[in-house]
Amino acid sequence: MSQVKHVAVLVGSLRKESINRKIALALAKLAPSSIKLDIVEIGDLPLYSEDIDVTPPATYTTFRHQIKAADAVLFVTPEYNRSVPAALKNALDVGSRPYGQSAWSGKPGAVVSASPGAIGGFGANHHLRQSLVFLNIPCMQQPEAYISNAGAIFEENGELTERTKTFLQSFIDAYADWVLFQTRPQK
Repeated sequence: MSQVKHVAVLVGSLRKESINRKIALALAKLAPSSIKLDIVEIGDLPLYSEDIDVTPPATYTTFRHQIKAADAVLFVTPEYNRSVPAALKNALDVGSRPYGQSAWSGKPGAVVSASPGAIGGFGANHHLRQSLVFLNIPCMQQPEAYISNAGAIFEENGELTERTKTFLQSFIDAYADWVLFQTRPQK
């Protein structure tokens, strides 16, 4: 049996009760046994500055170690003004520095975007993918995950609607296969 792959999950929204955090937690429950998802918190990272990176704060160092230790990364994000939230962009910047020591490089990734609006965070999803190309994060292409009307995907008891659960199950199963394919030993 192969080793379980550890996935660092970054949630773009900082709200404790955010829809995107709930989706990330649901994905962790739905994940097959070949991967283990853990949320890596980004809210305490100071805005990236090369000036403070001379002697990096503990939050930078801890965050970089968490990303480096992961086998893969999964981004679950809302859309703010047709892009990703500032906290998520900051996390990308912190993890990519110091220059030449990026924690992101080569880690298989995927993006889930969710929004109460009709287009499901399409702008944020694609804007984030542009950064992932530069950071050398091979991003799963299919299935794409844009969750529209995200305020209505949970039942009153907090469980996912059956339709959403089915979709997220197919997404996380495909992502697990992607991670295993991308992290297989090279011949």
